[in-house]
Amino acid sequence: MDLREVRRDPKISDPIGDGGPSSMILGVPKEIKVQEYRVALTPAGVRSCRAKGHTVLVQSQAGVGSGFEDEAYVAAGAQIIPEAERIWGEAEMILKVKEPQAVEQAMARRGQTVFTYFHFAADQKLTENMLASGAHCFAYETLVSDGALPLLTPMSEVAGRMAVQEGAKYLERPFGGRGVLLAGLPGVEPGHVLILGGGVVGTNAAWIAAGMGAQVTILDINLDRLRYLEEIMPANVTTVYSDKDALLERLPHTDLLIGAVLVTGARAPRLVTREDLKIMPARSVIVDVAVDQGGCVETCRPTTHEDPTFDVEGVVHYCVANMPGAVARTSTYGLTNATMPYVLRLAKMGPKEAVLGDAELATAANTLAGELTHPGVAEAFALQSRPALEVASAL
Repeated sequence: MDLREVRRDPKISDPIGDGGPSSMILGVPKEIKVQEYRVALTPAGVRSCRAKGHTVLVQSQAGVGSGFEDEAYVAAGAQIIPEAERIWGEAEMILKVKEPQAVEQAMARRGQTVFTYFHFAADQKLTENMLASGAHCFAYETLVSDGALPLLTPMSEVAGRMAVQEGAKYLERPFGGRGVLLAGLPGVEPGHVLILGGGVVGTNAAWIAAGMGAQVTILDINLDRLRYLEEIMPANVTTVYSDKDALLERLPHTDLLIGAVLVTGARAPRLVTREDLKIMPARSVIVDVAVDQGGCVETCRPTTHEDPTFDVEGVVHYCVANMPGAVARTSTYGLTNATMPYVLRLAKMGPKEAVLGDAELATAANTLAGELTHPGVAEAFALQSRPALEVASAL
């Protein structure tokens, strides 16, 4: 008997959930992006889903990178499935962390809901393949609540803090850097950190860099944000209005440049050109956290934890596209704490009613039944889009 038949068979009771028409089969495949150790659902999350009557399929070993064994998922009420193909084939809603990889894109199907980080605007092939699949794609990174991005925030916090940690490491001479200690020493100048963007990533990066003793400068174009940062940051953090002149004035003295620019759902603006790198100190370091959205440094290209850096014009580039995956346990808890309320709402309502009846979930809809519904993605690739409400109404 198919799992869908089991769920809908009125003769079979659900000892944990309340069943009913709002119940759904949820699938959690193991992440297959290179050195990605996070998982989309903790055992506690499974228990919450089961309490609402949903069937949860978890691929074997999906949680081990975050410290969750299969037995913990079974105890919470999940069914452990060995094959990813079966997860994708039987689940009505797929929960992931990173964008579907090529083999997963081929398994997505029409009518299926996929809820994950997509970052479509940085990957045209992914966009085209998910549109062709006909799946309903809801992106964590575009969900807006009260003007904020609650599902992007926890991973931005992790990435901002890690950006300084990784940057400090790659400034060390054995890793190709110029041999600068960000903290400096008595009688020795501290390192200079330049942060492009004062949002969540930039703020967290500034706190860590300042705490290490570096001299930190934040560039941003939002004066209200700069005023706020000026109030809360320690004395070794300076805020500067961002324009090209301000950037070029500071690049020759920058040891660590952190790209932290975000335009929701759209490609990141390229603020630093290849030509600009020529005035940076030799073996200085760039950490472009915006790489998921195409990067705010022209020479940025996605790298992995396996091979994280490359050199352009004598500047070390660290452009790992899944930085939080390196601290998987912390990141998984942070991510699922934020996503669980929305997972439960989307699973209860289904994609159509979620768009029509939940203003927050509607902002997460990037594709519906083969149609592009996010204008930022459409602009990135000169494609046509339709409003999610309009598309959902016709489903």
